[in-house]
Amino acid sequence: MPTLRTEITEIVTGLGMFDYPDLGHALEVRPRHFANVPDDAYERLAAAYRSGTDAGLMAHAWENGVRFARSMEGLRGRPPWLVEWKGSHKPPGYEQLPADLRVDHVYLVSCKYGSNILTNSSPANLFDRALGDRADGTGDWFADVAPDAYQQLYDACRPLVEMRLPDHVTDLDQSDRDVLKAAMPRRLQGEALVAYRGFADAVAAASSDRWSAALPNSRAREQMVWRLLRLEAAPYFVLGESADSRALAYRVSTPWDLRATYRFRSFTQWGETDRGQPVVGWRAVFQDLGSGIERTVEGHVEVRWSHGKFARPPEAKVYLDTPHHQVPGYVPLVLPRGDNLFGGS
Repeated sequence: MPTLRTEITEIVTGLGMFDYPDLGHALEVRPRHFANVPDDAYERLAAAYRSGTDAGLMAHAWENGVRFARSMEGLRGRPPWLVEWKGSHKPPGYEQLPADLRVDHVYLVSCKYGSNILTNSSPANLFDRALGDRADGTGDWFADVAPDAYQQLYDACRPLVEMRLPDHVTDLDQSDRDVLKAAMPRRLQGEALVAYRGFADAVAAASSDRWSAALPNSRAREQMVWRLLRLEAAPYFVLGESADSRALAYRVSTPWDLRATYRFRSFTQWGETDRGQPVVGWRAVFQDLGSGIERTVEGHVEVRWSHGKFARPPEAKVYLDTPHHQVPGYVPLVLPRGDNLFGGS
């Protein structure tokens, strides 16, 4: 079942698209043209609305729905015929378009609150396959790209565990990893800290090298940027809030749209040092075809274990560091002149 936070950020956003005076009224009406929203979800939202606990989040979600309904990029002031909520639907495979709502069978909307993460995949999917497919990673990425530094880190951490562990890190089974994870302090010190810093730098450098090898030419690098920025064959909308509380309301263009307005210039990546964990930085440069001005998009990838050190296979979380409204291909939702949402015209 979706969490209350998910229901707020997605269902309340959808309710804001209808022509109701406020959220309280919309929760009472429960519009029949909002599909797949069960009564118990409305009950939870109504209780949260009355309590005021999540008032700020609800206000932001409602405002985003209203903005989409009024914007020139969205519904242009026309109430939707049908809004469909994906809810707990789980597809059998990976879906390229990250949509939580579908409006009038045409507009796909992703509700993204409190995160600047673009995508989360296995390191092999990102660095070896350039996000070209979603096959599960095989083997241990850390043992593959930085075996010596990985073993040194393991040797430095083994004394933290009283029970006997295998001599080699590649021989750990899941029960061993659970024991090791439980014994790891929140902050490493001494030899373990020194070993971890060396491990982080080695993994970052090797991951960057593998990424570079997977992108042998300009065409491959341009496609990599499209995938990082989640540009797909069809446009969709993102409504939400960034990790630092900036409003997010924009249309994600297609590669076709992007090429009509910008020329791809370069994509580079590098292993960062002294970041406290393995981090690979990346930068894409585009040139505006109209003005000739170059636009830079930057981000980073955190390569880390899921659920704690040594616990589970590592993941590669891709973050966007450039503000969303400065990214080529992300088109802000524009309101008609004189419309300032709730301030009147």
